[in-house]
Amino acid sequence: MAKLLPDGLWAVLEPILPPVPGPTTKGGRPRLSHRQALTGILFVLKTGLPWEDLPAEMNCGSGMSCWRRLRDWQADGTWDQIHAVLLDRLDAAGKLDWSKCAIDGTNVRAVFGG
Repeated sequence: MAKLLPDGLWAVLEPILPPVPGPTTKGGRPRLSHRQALTGILFVLKTGLPWEDLPAEMNCGSGMSCWRRLRDWQADGTWDQIHAVLLDRLDAAGKLDWSKCAIDGTNVRAVFGG
């Protein structure tokens, strides 16, 4: 788990993540920690493994729990913030070669062909 989400990276990302909701009175399983969920998300995205095949031995909860967290973070803008912070840090460290970047125009509407 430490290789996918080392303490230094976690220290950068943790403040970006939304506050953890308080306990519910409905019962059920305890909520998966943000760190466990993010580790599971990173594992699935890195390996290409189907969400439902996330190994229980990783202690990241179920694949569906991780998927729901990613879905929620995408919907509320958290995932975009994570992306921006990581790009800023990589750029500041001189680890990005902007000459090899491209802008995909398929998502940009051209009004009246202009």
